[in-house]
Amino acid sequence: MNTYAGKILWIDLSRKRVNSEELKPEFAKTFLGGKGFGAKLLYDYVRPQVDPLSPRNAVIYCTGPLTGTLAPCNRQCIVTKSPLTGIFTDSYVGGHFGQELKFAGYDVLGIAGKARKPVYLWIDDDKTEIRPASHLWGLDTYKTYEVLKEELGDETVKISCIGPAGERKVRFAMVDCDHHRQAGRCGTGAVMGAKNLKAVAVRGTGKISVADPKAFHDAVRTAYDEISKSLDSAQYQKGGTPSFVSFSNDQGLYPTRNFQDGMFEGAENLTDTSQRKNFWLREYGCFACPIHCSKVGIIRRGEFFGSICDTLEYESTGMLGGNCGNSNLEAVIYAALQCDKLGLDTISAGNVIGFAMECYEKGILKKKDTGGLDLTFGNWKAQIDLIKKIAYREGIGKVLAEGVKRASESIGRGAEKLACHVKGMENPAWGPRGAPGMGLAYATAERGADHERAWPIAFEISGYSWPFGGPLDRLTTEGKAKVVIWEQDHLSALYSLVLCDFIRSGVSNETLMKLTSAATGWDMNYDLFLKYGEKIWNLIRMYNLREGLTRKNDDLPQRFKEPLPSGPVKGHKFTDEDLNKMLDEYYTLRGWDKKGVPTTKKLAELGLASRRRN
Repeated sequence: MNTYAGKILWIDLSRKRVNSEELKPEFAKTFLGGKGFGAKLLYDYVRPQVDPLSPRNAVIYCTGPLTGTLAPCNRQCIVTKSPLTGIFTDSYVGGHFGQELKFAGYDVLGIAGKARKPVYLWIDDDKTEIRPASHLWGLDTYKTYEVLKEELGDETVKISCIGPAGERKVRFAMVDCDHHRQAGRCGTGAVMGAKNLKAVAVRGTGKISVADPKAFHDAVRTAYDEISKSLDSAQYQKGGTPSFVSFSNDQGLYPTRNFQDGMFEGAENLTDTSQRKNFWLREYGCFACPIHCSKVGIIRRGEFFGSICDTLEYESTGMLGGNCGNSNLEAVIYAALQCDKLGLDTISAGNVIGFAMECYEKGILKKKDTGGLDLTFGNWKAQIDLIKKIAYREGIGKVLAEGVKRASESIGRGAEKLACHVKGMENPAWGPRGAPGMGLAYATAERGADHERAWPIAFEISGYSWPFGGPLDRLTTEGKAKVVIWEQDHLSALYSLVLCDFIRSGVSNETLMKLTSAATGWDMNYDLFLKYGEKIWNLIRMYNLREGLTRKNDDLPQRFKEPLPSGPVKGHKFTDEDLNKMLDEYYTLRGWDKKGVPTTKKLAELGLASRRRN
């Protein structure tokens, strides 16, 4: 199996059964790893129409052929059926947990069933125990790490855990791994909470081999050299993702007061320059990462003085900052810290809070509904109080804990028009009204509104040429479908290896193919790589169709069909005509019918013919 550990570990919490099985070579070669493994296993093992919070759903930790090697920027993913959207979801995590799982001898960890009482898993190489966790239940993620490491007597143990939000099945609860590394989106933490699973702790002492060590090490050297010469990688290294704040705001893409606008007057307080001056202490990186985009810092003034926190990432600046009208850097940092400790996705949390604030300012919600909270935009004290209420499902927090789609439907009185989501997942911090390709990417992303399945903004606005053409005209809808499809296929394959998408800023596709070939022993080329991505994307589409997805779900929220009030693309909006035109082109290029269903011919071409569902 060369670079694969060669085993899948299955755990049934209901029956207290632990079983490992061989990872078959043909399975690995067909689905590659990571996203591909998760998509196939979820399709086969979780039956249609299963309630995501029932014992019959599964949480599937997946590594890839490059996880745990010296290949730069390698990671792991967690796959499940989302309680937020009711369809497929995968979340990607840096840090060191996935690598440790592979060192313990497993490519995949699948968890089903439900424990009668809170438990955690202890995986110590080939020994696995289901241990009581009642003493951990109720602890935040930071305290969980502290208690578990002391209990296991090993500071180097790698831990994946949930906070109080996951325990209470908040539909956008996340899973925290290794401090500051989160499988954030779509409520994976709620699925763990529904299983009474507080944490997974892993210690692995095994090794990973590759098919051709010399060729692999040569490719690794080339990859590191390419990263060291890349201006984009240098930007990530110097400023991390907050270096995008000024660009986004200047281009009219920055979420402002529940996406009412695309330019935030307080954005400069949240940039990398501001964070470096007022917050950061040092940088650090994930396993085998030469970029080190993460920064750790301490709040140096104000009410939250002394709090030690990770980087305030771009998405958190946008959703907990501009989207909530909050330009107080220390307050936004602390809000993100509370989300990390309590186990909430910062993107969804900032989205639903911005939504609630707009409802409050428009009179849809009143103080009697908010428990006395003054939810005016910019009220950071109320924002932080609301984060806690959401995590513990208290008062208005119980409504918002259901996610913006369900919350808007519950509140009613026109609130539905203010809810910014696609397929039930809250929009992230890139407003698409000034970038039509980004709107198409949101509409067609398999897990809902998503900036990590395609980011055509790079070619629409940044001026980069994509591999099969030059830069794109910013505001036209023409040609955007082809770029979105290429990005979706490329990233589906990349996330099956499993690598961070930041590797794209430096490492060439040629070097990426050499890394994969040398590790696996297969002759990988870029056309085959894209074919892997296309196969996986179509398999997930068939899964989502099986769960009730239709063309009408490939849509954008009402907010983005309203004109932008200011900025360089003032007045621009999406129309149903524009979106449908792009969807028709997208479906045709994908080999899908007009309803968005892959044709029998396309599925047969990809080796997925048996997945056809009418």
